[in-house]
Amino acid sequence: MVTGSHIPADRNGIKFNKPTGEILKFDEERIREQVVEIDDSIFTDAGFALPEENIDARIDYVRRYLRAFPSDCLRGKNVGIYQHSAVGRDVLIEIFSGLGANVTPLGFSDVFVPVDTEAIRAEDHALAKEWSAENGFDVILSTDGDSDRPLISDENGVWLRGDVAGVLAAKYLAADSVSTPVSCNTALEKSEWFEDIRRTKIGSPFVIASMIEASFAGKQAVVGYEANGGFLTNSDLIVFGNELRALPTRDAVLPVLAIILLSIREQKPISALLAELPKRFTASDRIQDFPTEESTKILAAFEEIAAIEDAFGEAFGKVASIDRTDGLRVTFESAEVLHMRPSGNAPEFRCYNEADSEERVLDMQKISMEILLKLKG
Repeated sequence: MVTGSHIPADRNGIKFNKPTGEILKFDEERIREQVVEIDDSIFTDAGFALPEENIDARIDYVRRYLRAFPSDCLRGKNVGIYQHSAVGRDVLIEIFSGLGANVTPLGFSDVFVPVDTEAIRAEDHALAKEWSAENGFDVILSTDGDSDRPLISDENGVWLRGDVAGVLAAKYLAADSVSTPVSCNTALEKSEWFEDIRRTKIGSPFVIASMIEASFAGKQAVVGYEANGGFLTNSDLIVFGNELRALPTRDAVLPVLAIILLSIREQKPISALLAELPKRFTASDRIQDFPTEESTKILAAFEEIAAIEDAFGEAFGKVASIDRTDGLRVTFESAEVLHMRPSGNAPEFRCYNEADSEERVLDMQKISMEILLKLKG
């Protein structure tokens, strides 16, 4: 699949999938061992000759939802769909209108828009609030460019963070095992809704491997999600008496649909669902055009707790614990969190923070980035 994802257009490329789902790290090793012969006839004077579009996968994906969920389950819900340049923009309209929602398309674009669901652009924050105020939407939804990462807003046009959306979706689906990267919001544990929680390295292959282990351990409703909102299932789930087959790859429709249905079931707007979650707030940012080797140097400078406290102690206090599952995740005695790591798919250095108020986490994010930019030099 040639893809336009969430990163700038000049860094997009190719994704590989198997019939059963995403490729895993083991598959990547085998792919690298392959010798591939390329038929020069696929190239033309104008460049690479794309094959004819095959819509079978699109048809199957739409049917996945229209067969499992009742055609009127979203009746009366006003849904805005921010289309931009997302490959799944028309699929979203087809699915959500097919389930009875009143759908309004928004923001169609003929040029690529790098919507990053972990670092939402200021203009997208503003657009959602404007659209919500003008149209009285119950929810606005969107995806990144290749439509495997969702964006979902509350009724006020405030975008939910992907890891918070994952908690609510897992609740609706009555998951008995949840796998998620170490960087995701700890409201997951604090909610006490799930009997089995597994923390992984960042990246869907690690989440999938963890879900497979949970299924082997006998769990019956195994799900996973990432901070970007992509939701995965490794169990066949029953919804409205129908089977929803496992889909162990990032999905942008299921978490959005689950949250809307949760709000209907509990007769509460999405903002009220959020208000009932444990008060843990996350924020993330990134230093762009930052080579991985430079990121590695920064992390190497923090091998000792004393070095971490020298750099961040004045702002955040004493270190309570560190976790090196993926990059460096520091929990301070205040229970506030700083997590630093190189991006896995772009020359960027990412920084995540967690605190018990939105104001504080945004302040932490600002301070963290200022310190990191000074270290960058």
